[in-house]
Amino acid sequence: MNKQKQTFFIVAMTIAFSVLLTNCSKSPKKKSITVTKPIQVFDTVSYNNKMVFLANGDTTGRWPVKGQPYPLAGAILPNKRIVAYYGNLFSKRMGILGQLPPKEMLAKLDTEIKKWQLADPKTPVQPALHYIAVVAQGDGGKDGKYRYRMPDAQIDSILAISKMRKNMIIFLDVQVSLSQIKDELPRLEKYLKMPNVHFGLDPEFSMKDGSKPGTKIGTFDAKDVNYCSDYLANLVNKYHLPPKVFIVHRFTQRMITNYKDIKLHPEVQIVMNMDGWGEPELKKGTYRFFIFKEPVQFTGFKLFYINDLKKGPKRMMTPDELMKLKPIPSYIQYQ
Repeated sequence: MNKQKQTFFIVAMTIAFSVLLTNCSKSPKKKSITVTKPIQVFDTVSYNNKMVFLANGDTTGRWPVKGQPYPLAGAILPNKRIVAYYGNLFSKRMGILGQLPPKEMLAKLDTEIKKWQLADPKTPVQPALHYIAVVAQGDGGKDGKYRYRMPDAQIDSILAISKMRKNMIIFLDVQVSLSQIKDELPRLEKYLKMPNVHFGLDPEFSMKDGSKPGTKIGTFDAKDVNYCSDYLANLVNKYHLPPKVFIVHRFTQRMITNYKDIKLHPEVQIVMNMDGWGEPELKKGTYRFFIFKEPVQFTGFKLFYINDLKKGPKRMMTPDELMKLKPIPSYIQYQ
């Protein structure tokens, strides 16, 4: 090869090699992919129809409650009915939850759930355990507040028991006694920020006048209820949770004052729970006078395995009987 051809060959090979290196160094272009999350459309028609169903033909205009906000996605009510066992693991006197070993207790709850499924096949049952996390007591304790805060180990035990059933939820109930709800509710945040843990408030043992718990019926005002619902709503937004169910017990007029001032939130579903015991006619009267007449949002009804049988006809009300109430309760509690 002569010198001129040799030079041309070297230049050509250099150019070719440079082009090859340039092409190899370039990353292949990736097509951009836009991921679109499905839009959750809240079925307002279904919600409205269910609320009318729960009103059960009421002609007074009280039910369903007007002006209440639609809940956020993931709300339990009104499309399910909550059936709960109530009590405390330290005591056999406070409810069925502490009277039986866990497996036996859950099996008994299963039988009640089946009864409700038969009574109202169109409304799925949401099983629950309703645990008294702060208990009113006769001893003032070191701070003189007459309440005992359950240790975390006890609450952890309830959470462990709940896992023995699929999708079971928990309620943590508070009896403030001579304490204040603002001093008790925040202590439960580590549990309430869990999506399966909800809240209960018991005015019966809120002794605002300094009386010892059990000597008279206590009281909460709408301001106390609003503090709790505001707190729960903030938790829902802070931790991106489904709406919290908030149970408020009631069986007298003074247990809840200024009910018209109770605020409703999309993040919280308030249940006014008829908490009185006795024969069927007495319980229906309590429901009619203190739950039906002062509507808030949803309603509940408590049944007592022992106390409801003390007077004739010495029997508990049945799901079929409770389905005739106006409104139909969305939360059923067994004690």
